[in-house]
Amino acid sequence: MKLARYLCIRLALTVPVLLGVTLLVFALVRFIPGDPARTMLLSMFDPGANLSDLEKDASVLNKSLGLDQPFWIQYGHWLVQIAGGNLGVSFRSKTPIWDEFMNRFPATLELSVAALVVMVLISVPSGMAGAVFHRKGLDHLSRFIALIGISVPSFFLGLVFMYTFSVKFGWLPTMGRGDFKHLILPALTLGIGLSSITARLLRTSMLQAFSQRYMLLAEAKGLSRFQMIGKHALPNALLPVLTSFGVVLGGLIGGSVIVETIYAWPGIGRYAVDAITGRDYPVIQAFVLFMAVVYISLNLLVDLAYRWLDPRVRVEQEGQRG
Repeated sequence: MKLARYLCIRLALTVPVLLGVTLLVFALVRFIPGDPARTMLLSMFDPGANLSDLEKDASVLNKSLGLDQPFWIQYGHWLVQIAGGNLGVSFRSKTPIWDEFMNRFPATLELSVAALVVMVLISVPSGMAGAVFHRKGLDHLSRFIALIGISVPSFFLGLVFMYTFSVKFGWLPTMGRGDFKHLILPALTLGIGLSSITARLLRTSMLQAFSQRYMLLAEAKGLSRFQMIGKHALPNALLPVLTSFGVVLGGLIGGSVIVETIYAWPGIGRYAVDAITGRDYPVIQAFVLFMAVVYISLNLLVDLAYRWLDPRVRVEQEGQRG
């Protein structure tokens, strides 16, 4: 299957997926308890004012926002709007959502890249050590640490880090985004959980690679243990890990929302949490759709990279089309 045809098929398959995402998020947002107009008015409501005036103002605001229309009409208007590249305007701030995303996206991207670096620095040595020293002390230790990393929620790990390194010892700042020190704790919190998953996958893949014939051939050629691992075992073990990168991306997207909230990191995830608290429907819908597009795009890039790195995949796909 040629690359252009493969891309066309993959892109065509994303259309119904995105349509399903838009319908699902639009429906779920409507089931969130509370009235967005009433929530916005309560934030600036005078305690001495009449409650009946609040109800009247909420009714007028709902009508001006189009929230009094039937579900399918609201959904159709929003679908036409996003099809034209317009994510809408925030109910609360009255600013374009796309502009808000672009202002906050660099912070989220910075945190995500730093977390991926932490993940690689921890998972690769840990996974390799577990495979090389299979069923020995170092293997048991790496597996135990990975199990702890998977089991402990990121919000709990973040609170422990914050108390230990910020409150107790005062080594690192608690919240916000500034210099490099502000990035350390959020990146560690997000990266450790991801590294636990990747380390276990890499360990399993390397153990499978050790049992392959090319490893026996490399040993027969007189290659050292280090050369066998670096030239043959590790490169081949990384390919299966690459295919499971979608799991890592899911954890990265979901974890960034939690970590940004804990550390008051000014990214898109924290913006979405504030929108959920304030019943800001357009922002919630745009956030889920934006993250779905990012997730699908990154998974497509991973599939293309795997197809390029492993010729067997290309041959198999072309044979199926033939």
